[in-house]
Order: sequence, then C-alpha cells, then structure tokens
Amino acid sequence: MSKRYESLKHWLSEILETSDFELKPASEDASFRSYYRLFLQDKTFIVMDAPPPQEDCKPFVKVTNALLACETNVPTIHNLDLDQGFLLLDDFGDDLYLDKLNSSSANKLYSDAISALAEFQILAEVKELDDYNEPLLRREMRLFTEWLLGKHLKVELSNAQTNSMALLFDTLVDNAQQQPQTFVHRDFHSRNLMITKANNPGIIDYQDAVNGPISYDLVSLLKDCYIKWSKNEINGWLEYYLNQLSQRGFEVDREQFQRWFDLMGVQRHLKASGIFARLSHRDGKHEYLKDVPRTLSYIIDLQEDYQELVPLCLIIEEFVLPKLEET
Repeated sequence: MSKRYESLKHWLSEILETSDFELKPASEDASFRSYYRLFLQDKTFIVMDAPPPQEDCKPFVKVTNALLACETNVPTIHNLDLDQGFLLLDDFGDDLYLDKLNSSSANKLYSDAISALAEFQILAEVKELDDYNEPLLRREMRLFTEWLLGKHLKVELSNAQTNSMALLFDTLVDNAQQQPQTFVHRDFHSRNLMITKANNPGIIDYQDAVNGPISYDLVSLLKDCYIKWSKNEINGWLEYYLNQLSQRGFEVDREQFQRWFDLMGVQRHLKASGIFARLSHRDGKHEYLKDVPRTLSYIIDLQEDYQELVPLCLIIEEFVLPKLEET
C-alpha cells in the first residue's frame, strides 16, 4: 500500500471522524488523477486524488463553484485539502453516457446534455477563466504533428506539406477567434457525462474550462472521439442546440455556425489524436490509440465541403491511417 494512499485514508478518517469506511477504485482517467468510491454506512461519495505538483485542484474548485452558481449538475465538494490534492465529492453513480447511448436512448440523452450546455454557456461566469487564446489553440494542434505524426508514426512532412499545415492552423485559429466567446468545458463528451435521476446529466472533469469558442463543447459532444453518429443525426441535434440558444435570447446564423462547428471540430480532432498518441508513449495508456481512426474520420468527412482541408486529408489518408493499421 502506497504512502499516498495511506495519507488519503488518514485524511478521510479525520474529516469523517471514523475509519469505518471502504474505498474502491472508481474510474480510469487520462491524467494523473485517481478516483475512489467511498462507502460510508448507507452513503457513497467520490474521492478525488490529484497529486501535486502534477495536478492542481484549485481550477476544479473554481469551476465547480461557477457551474453550481448557474444550477448546472456538477458534484458538490463536501471537503477538500488543496495542499495534498484530496477532495470528497458527490457520487453520480456508474452510468456513463457512453455505456448507455444507443439508437433508442440517444435523442433523450443528447437533448438533456444540449439543454445543460446552452444553459451554462449563457449563465456561467467566465471572468476568472483563462482565455482559449491563439498560443493554446496552436499548442494543441501541434500535438498532432509532434506526437502522432512524429513520435508515434515517424512521419516526416515535406516542405509543401508543412506549409499547408501552417496555413490550415492559421485558418483554424481565425475560425475559433471569430466566434462568440463563452464558457467552454473543454471535454464535454460521453465519458464525462453521467446519467442522473434528477437534472440529467451529471457533468464531471471540467477543471480545464476556459473562456472560448461557442461551438467547441457542441463539437466535443456530437463529434465524440468515443462514439460516432450519422451526419443527419448530428445535424438534428445541432438544430436543437440552436433552438435552445434562441429560447435563451441568443441568436446565431445557421450557416455561419455550421462553418464554426465543422472547423472547430478539425482543431479538436487534431488535438485529440495527438493526445491519444501522447498518452500511449508518455503514460503507457495504449488503449487510446484505437480511438485515433474514429477521431480523424471526422476530418475526412469534411473534405468535400472545405477545400482548405484537402492537404490535411491527403496526409491522413495516405500516411496516417495506413501506418496506424501497421502498428
């Protein structure tokens, strides 16, 4: 038993004033954080273990308070020790959206998630959040070239390909910055949404929230790296989202939003595929590599509608996907 685990149990014993509880691992996470389910009499809680200096709990606390203020269904923090990186939270259970999504459940679950998204986009306070600025957008996209192309696949781009990627990055940054800026969860997808009996969904893993492009979270939700829906289904949910915004007094041009949404997805999927490669090589979490082809397929799907994506799609189709099949 590790020294940190012993420290966690000691902290819990002090705040609960009893050692008569049970801890069990609760979930995997693509970070240094660990989660446990705490059983205490007839109640359960989630314990977050976020070891400093790899993880900083202060952003989680700050964003939790911002979301609770607009009645978003996020875990209440019952106790915390920021110096040690320990938090005691509400338990939303085990019903991940990803595990329950199917053709019968999708409309209801996505309608709930989209309604919650529109609500916190309109209401959540963003003044204390970092901006989703140009350096961050570019740093994220470079994960694709540095970790997926370079580190994982050993692909060396030609000068012409490098230049075309640079032009595309410029386009994607401009697309993000010209959008209305709002609260961005940044990982609003089926592995971070929990099915709850009241005020569905329960929303988790929002500590990296920023003030950024309005289309970003909707892309995360509807063009999910872990589950894929048809174009018609995605368009239907997009319409529902725009109606939700309109009901809250926020009007967006449909055609303009479609471009924002599509190109924002390209930025996100470049980032995500690079992160999956980094998780494999840096952290030994190889299981994420199987999600790369699905993630990149969203970019391929757009090449007939956006001429500026053709050079990237050629790289993906001619170099990336064949090499992924070999690894």
